[in-house]
Order: sequence, then structure tokens, then C-alpha cells
Amino acid sequence: MRLRQERTMLITSRTPLRVSFFGGGTDYPEYFSRFPGAVVGMAINKYIYISALRLATFIEYKYRLSYSRLENTKTIEEIQHPVIREVLKYYRVGEALDMSVIADLPASSGLGSSSAFTVGLINLVKALKSEQMTRLDLGLAAIHAERDLLNDSVGVQDQLHAAFGGLNRFDFVDGRIRISPVQMHSDCQNVLLSSLVLIYTGIQRSASATVKEQIDATRERKVDRELGELLALTTQAVEVLEGVDPERMLATFGAMMHEGWMIKRSLSTKVSTPEINELYDAAIEAGALGGKLCGAGGGGFLLMVVPPECRAAFSQKMERAFLIPIDMDRQGSVILQN
Repeated sequence: MRLRQERTMLITSRTPLRVSFFGGGTDYPEYFSRFPGAVVGMAINKYIYISALRLATFIEYKYRLSYSRLENTKTIEEIQHPVIREVLKYYRVGEALDMSVIADLPASSGLGSSSAFTVGLINLVKALKSEQMTRLDLGLAAIHAERDLLNDSVGVQDQLHAAFGGLNRFDFVDGRIRISPVQMHSDCQNVLLSSLVLIYTGIQRSASATVKEQIDATRERKVDRELGELLALTTQAVEVLEGVDPERMLATFGAMMHEGWMIKRSLSTKVSTPEINELYDAAIEAGALGGKLCGAGGGGFLLMVVPPECRAAFSQKMERAFLIPIDMDRQGSVILQN
């Protein structure tokens, strides 16, 4: 009797998290359906990994999922994880799978982990089906999954950062997306990347309350002026980053980050807290040129700009804080095969 051979190849997607520099809030359709929107941000070398192994057909369950909890189900409809359930359903994944998720940094921390997860999952599903997808289509598919399949009130920059990688400006005009890599000189880029540090606030939060208040204010046109100011900073930031003097670039960039953070705090009462403001002020006193809270607000990570020559003293003064240096991811979501 000849035994049927099962495919057992493990396939893994690796998808970067991101830091957003300028323009956050203008990447919501509630805004850019009325005005042009634009953001500047960077994918970072911190990742979400999603692995899938095809299961033998005789195993009693069909889907085994390991993330912050463990699931064994016989049907897609029984899956509790909403993103996995809806993506597998939408792409008609019929084969039995063992899937696991690991991440470099905690979820709900303002680094775009939810969208990175969706991008990585769709990339993985396409690999399982041996189907090709451009980076633009991958980002758009993740936007569709989050906004239409899951009905989440999310912006559209995180999915693009995760799909493309690198340091980019994304424009949202007349229903179209334009991707423009920021053209930096080597000296300026090296100084920028060696100056970026994340500070963990110790607060994991759901962005939904903050986002809801901000979207309501956007729909009611209460924050048009503030969002317009953030949009203007986006254009200025690209000009600064593409300059030729590293020291001048970093000083101006840091000051602009501080200005943007002051504007962002005015978008919603839930963006910051007294504890976060105190941590930010301590980082400025320790030598940071500027910074901001990553994501919608309420917790997660502060991103601070600290000149390389000040990093040692900064770390010493901030010794009680949890500091994470970061670099740029240049690949976006990729498939790793073992």
C-alpha cells in the first residue's frame, strides 16, 4: 500500500512595525476624502512573524492557532481571532493549518502592529496559495481587510509602511495613493538612524477610544486647522530630510517633531496623559531634540530624537526608562521559507 505524502514545509512571513513622523490623522478617509492627505514615516527593524505549517489530513482539528492564546478548531467560522478568521474566509483557505505568531515588541503599543499583522497574514496566505502580489496590492488588501471585512476605524498608512518598508512619504489624493521614497544622503540618513530611540511608557492600550474621538472631530471638521498644520509639516519634513547638512537636518527635524507632537496632543483629550507628558519632558531635559508618542495615543512608545553625541548621557539620565534603539527596515513584508 502506497502512503500519500503530505506537504510539510513551514512558511513564515516577517513584517516590520513602523514609526510615523508626520501627517498622522490625514491618512483617514474621513479626512482625505475632503482634502489631500500625506504622511511621512519609516518601517523599523522590529517585526511580527507569522508561521504556517500544513497539517496532516487525519488530525482531528483543522486549524491550530498559537498567539496570546491557543485555539484548536474544525472550521474557520469557529476561529476566535477576528483577523485570522476573516482573512482565511475571504481568501478561501481550505487546507488544514498550524499557525503561530511571535513579535519583537508588545502589541497595542502604537507601532502599527495590528496592520503589520494583517499585512503579514495576507502575505503568508498568498504564499501558501503560490500567488504573487505587488507591495501596493498587499497594502491595499490589508486596508480592505481592516476597514471593510473587520469594520475597524483605522488609517491607511500603517499597512503601506508594513508592505513597502523603508522611509517613505505616502500621499492620498482623489482616491489614489502615491508612494515617494525619501531621498536622503548617506551622512544624513546615518545620523538620523543613529538618533532614533523608543521609550516604553509601560502602558498597553486600545486605540479605539482615542481614534473614535479624533474621527468624530474630523467628520465634524473641528480639527481641520490642526490636521492642515500636520500636513504642512509633512512637506517641510521631506525637504529637511533630503538636505545635505546632517547636523542642521537633525536639529530641524527634532524641533519639527516636537511641534508636531504639540499639535497632535490637541486632536483628542485621550492622546496623552500626565504620566506620558512627564516622561516626554524628562527625555527633553535629558538631551532629546524632540519626539512624539507613537500611534493614536494613550500609551505605548515615545519616539525621541537624540543626537548621537548625546546618547550615552541620555541613557544614563533615563536609566529608569526602558530604551530601545531602532534602525530602518528596507524590505517590507517578506516570506521566509524553511
